[in-house]
Amino acid sequence: MAAEQQNEVKIPQMEENKEKSTDESLGLEILQIIKDSQQQHGLRHGDYQRYRGYCSRRLRRLRKTLGFKMGNRHKFTGKKVTVELLSDNRHLLLVLMEAERAWSYAMQLKQEANTEPRKRFHLLARLRKAAKHGEQLEKLCESPRVDAKTKLEAQAYTAYLNGMVQFELQEWKSAMEAFNKCKTIYEKLASAFTEEQAVLYHQRVEEISPNIRYCAYNIGDQNAINDLMQMRLSAGGGGGMMAEKLEALITQTRAKQAAVMSEVEWRGRTVPVKIDKARIFLLGLADNEAAIIQADNEETKERLYESLLAECRDTIQAVREELRTDVKQRERAAEGADSGKVSNLQYLHSYLTYIKLWTVVRRNESMAHALQAKLKEPQTDENKRGPRPQDLIRLYDIILQSLAELSSLQGLEEDHTFQKEVALKTLVYKAYRCFYIAQSYVLVKKWSEALVLYERVLKYTREVQSKAKSLNNSLKDLPDVQELIAEVNAEKYSLQAAAILDTEDVAEVPQQQQIKDTTPLSDRLDNFRIDPSLLSKQPNLVQFPPDFQPIPCKPLFFDLALNHVAFPPLDDKVEQKGKGGITGYFRGFFGFGS
Repeated sequence: MAAEQQNEVKIPQMEENKEKSTDESLGLEILQIIKDSQQQHGLRHGDYQRYRGYCSRRLRRLRKTLGFKMGNRHKFTGKKVTVELLSDNRHLLLVLMEAERAWSYAMQLKQEANTEPRKRFHLLARLRKAAKHGEQLEKLCESPRVDAKTKLEAQAYTAYLNGMVQFELQEWKSAMEAFNKCKTIYEKLASAFTEEQAVLYHQRVEEISPNIRYCAYNIGDQNAINDLMQMRLSAGGGGGMMAEKLEALITQTRAKQAAVMSEVEWRGRTVPVKIDKARIFLLGLADNEAAIIQADNEETKERLYESLLAECRDTIQAVREELRTDVKQRERAAEGADSGKVSNLQYLHSYLTYIKLWTVVRRNESMAHALQAKLKEPQTDENKRGPRPQDLIRLYDIILQSLAELSSLQGLEEDHTFQKEVALKTLVYKAYRCFYIAQSYVLVKKWSEALVLYERVLKYTREVQSKAKSLNNSLKDLPDVQELIAEVNAEKYSLQAAAILDTEDVAEVPQQQQIKDTTPLSDRLDNFRIDPSLLSKQPNLVQFPPDFQPIPCKPLFFDLALNHVAFPPLDDKVEQKGKGGITGYFRGFFGFGS
């Protein structure tokens, strides 16, 4: 909260510059102000509640600055901005912020209405409130004191809010007219200014275009869904609010088309589709695959693959939950286990799992093709890590793991043609994986291991060619093994030549290089020898730390003669004590003894 308050302090100076006008007229850059405020206060992350709080605080500051109070603390007195009160462009900003606050609350309720449908009524009320404030702003801008640019921007802003109201009410014709009016005004404004100033207007037009196409589809234009798909492709890998909006509109369009879809056929078996999420996904599968093929760069293609996989996972989860809750289906599955035929719901689950796994295979193959192209390019920057064969090995590992899961799908265990196709695809990708393992061994000069792996690649390709005769259509979606065979043969010859040259280089190493003299300069001053290392940053001048040298240690003294010395007797010098008895004791006591 403190950081948000600091950001709000930084904006007023910038906004004041946009709001300032000349003495003759009032002006307000409406679109620029709302876009800057939205980006800096939550809408970059889709946080409409935070943006609504900002609008409320901004309104409070404006009312306090303008002295535009709504009564006092005891009584509320409603007060509106009129043309007569219009003396400052901040009066226009006041109405604009009221419209933005109502609009942001409506968008917040729209997010919450996904789980709480009753909030949709409140959503419509707030949108109507925003449109009412927009109309008030447009009427204020009709004053002769307001400049022409602000009038046009106010008209476009009001048309956009009215279009949003009609869009939520599903009044497609009225919504389309309002959006077209808004689009026309912004296009005219963009053509009247420089390219730098027109960027914001063009962005607004791009945001409105998906809504116009969706309204056209609901009115009866069947080509509108194709236009929405093209818009999603042109959005590229940037994502953001525009991409999310397109995805939502496409999903809504497919939901209407899915009402007529009731069954799907796969591998000779027709399965009824009763789950709405599965219908929507299967209906858009062909469009998603076509969009992936039409993608012009790897980033867009990767984003579309991820979107398709995420949608597929959600659909599989919905079918799995239906499987868990259907008790009768479990009983039929137990009975069908004996007959070898799975239920329709389980077969649909297997079909969706097949789509997911095969999409993973195609995505990794696409990534492998991009890495192969980079691997063949010469590396210019040595410090930058380029692609390596190990990266491709990891991709082919994931492909083989997905193919292993394909072979174990329920309901397809007895489909021998399917099992043969999966086995053939496994051999092709094993050959490519083995080829790049051999390439990684070549980089570390393990010639014999690489040669054995190349032979293994040729073995796999021969098996593919022998098995592909009975399965003619199985290789059309797979990499060409003929190119791999030609590449392996060329690599084998290069490997043999490199191995021979490597052994000759080892044999021709000079003896002076094989025996390296590490004697420091201080120990060979009498011998002349050219040593380039003396001019380097670490010349070998002296040996450091020096070697240990033996030195005489301090002697230790042991007194061994004392045990053999005969000392002279001292009896004559020792005083002899007499034996006096009791008489001697008293003598000594009184001092007249000895």
